[in-house]
Amino acid sequence: MADSWASSPEARARMQSNKSRDTKPELALRSAVHARGLRYRVSAKPLAGVRRTADLVFPRARVAVFLDGCFWHGCPEHHTVASSNAKFWADKVEGNRARDRDTDGRLADAGWVSVRIWEHEDVGEAAQRVEDVVRGRIVEGR
Repeated sequence: MADSWASSPEARARMQSNKSRDTKPELALRSAVHARGLRYRVSAKPLAGVRRTADLVFPRARVAVFLDGCFWHGCPEHHTVASSNAKFWADKVEGNRARDRDTDGRLADAGWVSVRIWEHEDVGEAAQRVEDVVRGRIVEGR
């Protein structure tokens, strides 16, 4: 563990076990959106040449959906401060927030709409928001 970013071998193991896709909240949202008749790409890059991946991508409507974790993206309601290695995690979360803002800006500049959903949000309400945005963009002819 000589060059590890983790504060302990146990912390490293916990962090490595976090999945980057197919989490329970993501699967629930995908299922709810699919049940509404919408079809999408999963874990796709909406913009060529930009290393950013959206959880759901609707290419025709030019909508990218991001399901943000409360800890990783600093949810104003549920984010908790790490008890160990606090500065590292605070910097990490702030970097994630800055990247999220940059991603939203890049997508908007390219004519896309970003939909940001917190992992704690009601799945039905979140799916309705996604449907409203996607169908609205298709009707507009985007």
